[in-house]
Amino acid sequence: MDNRPIGVMDSGLGGLSVMRIMRQQMPHESLIFVGDQGHFPYGTKSATDIRRFALNIGHFLVHHHVKMMVVACNTATAEALPLLQVKLPIPVFGVVQPGAQAAIAVKNHQRVGVIATTATTKTDIYPRTLHQLSPDITVFSLATQPLVSIVEHRQTGTPGAQQLVNRQLSPLVGQHLDSLIMGCTHFPFLRTEFRRTLGGDVTLIDPAVETVKQVHHYLQAHKLLADANQRGRVRLFSTGSADHLMQGARVWLHDSTLFGHHLTLDEGIQ
Repeated sequence: MDNRPIGVMDSGLGGLSVMRIMRQQMPHESLIFVGDQGHFPYGTKSATDIRRFALNIGHFLVHHHVKMMVVACNTATAEALPLLQVKLPIPVFGVVQPGAQAAIAVKNHQRVGVIATTATTKTDIYPRTLHQLSPDITVFSLATQPLVSIVEHRQTGTPGAQQLVNRQLSPLVGQHLDSLIMGCTHFPFLRTEFRRTLGGDVTLIDPAVETVKQVHHYLQAHKLLADANQRGRVRLFSTGSADHLMQGARVWLHDSTLFGHHLTLDEGIQ
């Protein structure tokens, strides 16, 4: 048994999609979330900057005695996961490998779409990972960076959100996709809009779901699960607007008691 918290990071609010599933599936675990809104969006940043941001957050989480770090950001996973796993003295999980594995597990998975930020798409990490798992698969990779802001500004469910989704996903319409990987943790909050655009025959893959499964399995295997008799505590930090993070968390985590705290990271950490 280990009651230390799990650390979760994202470039903004999207990682709350991972937090939401964690709270549903592992309610006894305490969580510390860092939304790096002061550097949002990661999708347009350089690899060097993303690695520096992620490592600074990792050191902050280690300082707060987390037992594990979850990089709830596809862009940070693509650019910084190997570095974090080497530099930090705790297990570090990303979201790309679990998302690819979930897509391959779909019964029909020959034609898979991937939508992600510009930076994630440029790394080609999803096509490479998918082809490693299933060499004959056909992957349609599409950068849909503008969708991130729709979620960050809590405009999901609006006509404008649907119109933007329709435009951004138009290259995938007619490609006869079997599944679509929502390769940015912001995107599951647009699930309804994606379904309207692509239709009900396309399986929507949320990497967060498989990531939380793998996290739980690891904690169980290493006897690191928290006391089942307690309710986990949630702490929220933002490098930008703490109020903005708190408002998003209260809506998407369905908890009106949550409060956000502003965080200033030491940019000199190496």
